[in-house]
Amino acid sequence: MKDARNLIIRVHFSEKASNLMDRENVITLIVDRRASKHDVKRVFEDLFQVKVEKVRTLITSRGEKKAYVKLAPGFNARDVATRLGVV
Repeated sequence: MKDARNLIIRVHFSEKASNLMDRENVITLIVDRRASKHDVKRVFEDLFQVKVEKVRTLITSRGEKKAYVKLAPGFNARDVATRLGVV
């Protein structure tokens, strides 16, 4: 993926996403369909100065690519969401 600025389209926020944030330290994003897990991890770590433990992705029924970004211990997903203006 060449243009990292357009990789993350938006933050996905729902009741499930909020529960994942609190219980499993996961942030849910909608990303470019061409982005790989490695691209998402690299860009997210660079933008927010956090360490990512794992990235899971899926294609939604709407045709969007959703990424679940699990932060490493010592980093708080709620704090990152606050910086994003979601919470």
